Amino acid sequence: MENEKTRYSDAELKEFKELLLDKLRSSKEELNSLASSLSSPNANGTDDTAGTYKTLEDGSATLEKEQINQLAARQKKFIEQLEAALVRIENKTYGICRETGKLIPKERLRAVPHTTLTMEAKMKQ
Repeated sequence: MENEKTRYSDAELKEFKELLLDKLRSSKEELNSLASSLSSPNANGTDDTAGTYKTLEDGSATLEKEQINQLAARQKKFIEQLEAALVRIENKTYGICRETGKLIPKERLRAVPHTTLTMEAKMKQ
């Protein structure tokens, strides 16, 4: 029986850690940008527009705020998943499928670095 790898080497984990840290950095920047767009007042400069458009504008602004809130919530969840992946790197359990116990292929981890499932396990969901 051939000796199948059960975990990634420290060098491989280091490579994935760099990838995760890079994604984490850009994700946090994006979250900050979403947060600042929520806190800044409407910068369209339409304060002097007639009152009839005001109601439409308020509705539109509310919808936009809701969409930004949803994006921010999704971004926060993604950041949590990336941080959890970094913990798995420290524990040396990164890249091991939580369903099958097999090693998740590098190609999949490069595409979805926070994944905890092989494609095989993902398809069964």
